[in-house]
Amino acid sequence: MAIQIRQTRQKEAIRNAFLKADRPLSPEEALGTAQTEVEAVSIATVYRNINLLVAEQWLIPVEIPGESTRYEVAGKEHHHHFHCNDCGKVYEVEGCAVPVKTKLPKGFRMTGHEFFLYGTCAACR
Repeated sequence: MAIQIRQTRQKEAIRNAFLKADRPLSPEEALGTAQTEVEAVSIATVYRNINLLVAEQWLIPVEIPGESTRYEVAGKEHHHHFHCNDCGKVYEVEGCAVPVKTKLPKGFRMTGHEFFLYGTCAACR
């Protein structure tokens, strides 16, 4: 038996927040944008729907060392992230600047990598 997933105005507003931003968002950032569409969205509703959207594989978590998790729409090409030290926003960086041929210890095999850039975004400069 298939599970019926309810589409609500709140969930649609939360989805739209991620689509409009086109960058990783914190739950609080998603809340602010979603509330422009549906005023009654609460932070608890955002967290619940983010968990559902991750389970549905529509969103994926973006782990930032020393920061709270952000989330972005799944299915994008391989990319990395830029974290603004001033405003705390996270942006996507297209492509991959990490050398493919990495010197690993003997017997090690690489299966993936993470690469974060830090600095000041254009809005904060």
